[in-house]
Amino acid sequence: MPRVKIKRKSTSTDMTAMCDVAFLLLTFFILTAKTKTPDPVPIDTPASTVTIKQPEENIATLVVGQGKVFIDITGSKIREATLESMGQKYGITFTPAEKARYANMQAVGVPMNQMKQFLNMESDKREDFKQPGIPADTTANNELFNWVREARIADKEINSAEMRISIKGNSKEEYPTIKKVIDILQKQKVNKFSLITSLRSAK
Repeated sequence: MPRVKIKRKSTSTDMTAMCDVAFLLLTFFILTAKTKTPDPVPIDTPASTVTIKQPEENIATLVVGQGKVFIDITGSKIREATLESMGQKYGITFTPAEKARYANMQAVGVPMNQMKQFLNMESDKREDFKQPGIPADTTANNELFNWVREARIADKEINSAEMRISIKGNSKEEYPTIKKVIDILQKQKVNKFSLITSLRSAK
């Protein structure tokens, strides 16, 4: 009896669908990824084992380094509203272009009398500019107090939420600068705030 030959099928697999999925996943990760923004001064955060993720909304971060203090407010609308309020407080009128420029910036540490000049710099010059930090004297010139206060008011008006405050300080930062920041927060009855740390590696 003759043996029945089974026709061999091709072993090649169509990879088109897999390539489509791979590119879709790659596109998704690229579009949703957030780039790490550089700090205005080098910050070596202290290490800890706590792994609570920092919220992405309704938060202001006070960056402390080299004896200077910078403020980073989340949300472009809150940034614009805060800058406008600060301008009214210090008698400075900011144009819509200046407000829009500030809304896209990260941590800023410039005294109010230099803010307009800082916002009108070319972007490359602005990046090279050594920001002197926000004045945080506990007596006469305490602009940091007003920045925090106006940012909290703006967040309350726009998002109807209580702004959370984080402090991101250098591990080798002198204690008096950190204490000055904490004193400013406590004057506004902000007794609950977060300290940003890096994850301690396992030994």
